[in-house]
Amino acid sequence: MTIVSLTLIIGLVALVLTVLTGMVFKKVQSWALSFLQNFTGALFVFSGFVKAIDPLGTAFKMEQYFTEFELTFQDTWMSFLSPLFPILSEFAPSFSVIMIVFEIVLGLMLLVGSLRKFTAWAFLLLVAFFTVLTGFTYLTGYVPADVNFFEFGKWGPYTATNMKVTDCGCFGDFLKLEPRVSFLKDVFLLVPAILFVLFSQKMHQLFALPVRASLIGLSAMVFTWYCFSNYVWDIPGIDFRPFKVGVNILEQKNREIDAENNVEITGINLTNKETGEVISNMSYGDFMANFKDYPKENWDFEYIKSAPTVARTKISDFDVSSSDGQEVTEEILSDPNYSFMIIAYKLYGDVATSSQMVKDTSYRNDTLLVGDEIQVSQIIDQIADKQVTLTEYNWDPVYVGKWKEVINPVLASARDNNLDVFAITGYANPDVLESFKAASGSDYTFHVADDILLKTIVRSNPGVVLLKNGTIVQKWHYKQLPTFEEIRQRYMNE
Repeated sequence: MTIVSLTLIIGLVALVLTVLTGMVFKKVQSWALSFLQNFTGALFVFSGFVKAIDPLGTAFKMEQYFTEFELTFQDTWMSFLSPLFPILSEFAPSFSVIMIVFEIVLGLMLLVGSLRKFTAWAFLLLVAFFTVLTGFTYLTGYVPADVNFFEFGKWGPYTATNMKVTDCGCFGDFLKLEPRVSFLKDVFLLVPAILFVLFSQKMHQLFALPVRASLIGLSAMVFTWYCFSNYVWDIPGIDFRPFKVGVNILEQKNREIDAENNVEITGINLTNKETGEVISNMSYGDFMANFKDYPKENWDFEYIKSAPTVARTKISDFDVSSSDGQEVTEEILSDPNYSFMIIAYKLYGDVATSSQMVKDTSYRNDTLLVGDEIQVSQIIDQIADKQVTLTEYNWDPVYVGKWKEVINPVLASARDNNLDVFAITGYANPDVLESFKAASGSDYTFHVADDILLKTIVRSNPGVVLLKNGTIVQKWHYKQLPTFEEIRQRYMNE
């Protein structure tokens, strides 16, 4: 689905609702305003619902924004704001649920005309907030990597790879929008938002006040529960991400890489490093015929390529290494037998360091005459105090308990049945992994990968994935993990 087709569908729904509002309920004061009410209301309900399916996805997107805001503000006169964003990141899941539920409820309030003045202002403020976020995302495309966002004089030509947050997450993983499209969408929504504030008394109202209040209150409770059900005690029932059940990771990765390698260069954008002159969309043939006129030391190049026949997804980034840095991706995805992959994008705990004085003994060599032979012997030269730094890992007992009490008993049975079991966590040094393995009693192999990749695979930490020959057979939230016997009977065809 594209944003155009989605807009047409939402528009058709809004048209039907507007006709019903006017012809059946007889509540329309302004047909145009009622249509905008229904259009924006239906849009917000839909966009909120697809995010409610996967609230952790929205939380992860918020964390990205908070990280970028922290880096953006820290070297400016507003640096006092930077420490705030890491704190906000800690509460990203809660903010995600609040925002999603508010968006859905606000959409319903627009549809039924509840609290018209409040709804109009709330809609305007929320759209303005979204416009700032999507505008920031889009405009960072003009900011070179070594330039702060607020150094406006150093901005350059738009380059998509400059953007740190490449998708606003407006429709979750259901529909990815280019930042420019997201920004323009929100700018467009400012128009009805302003009209609602100016003409709130002409917005239609459906049903009696008690019915409207009950509908809004009940909806808030239902969707709050629905959000929690999709990450607190289970993974989303609808999966919009590329790592769906039934997908063969190895085959899909190869298809995406082959498609990306076979794209054609259709043109090139050139920027003169000294003068700033920009030559847009020069044909590749013309460039090759005159490439001597554009030496690399004077010009920056941006190649324009045809779209790949298979769109790139996060599956292309499925790269896993052993704790000592050896590539194990092919080994994992080529296993013809069933295997269990535990996903943990982060191991929760604290690292404490302390200094301690120890005795440091140094030796020197001495020659001794023993009989007729000269022998070299080590003797103590001196004993001195030496300060050493000790590292202690204090793992979160609740998090460790998830492994000890839920994950490991099931996987122990799998290993007893000669099935391979391994874990993949975010990049960490071997000492960290060995410490966690000892603390959690996990006597199987731990590999490492990019934490964003791991967040995409399964919305649970830890989560369990059953693989066979590179195909995802099933995925589980740790709270919903069945016994090994149940897994074998239901999902393993001997």
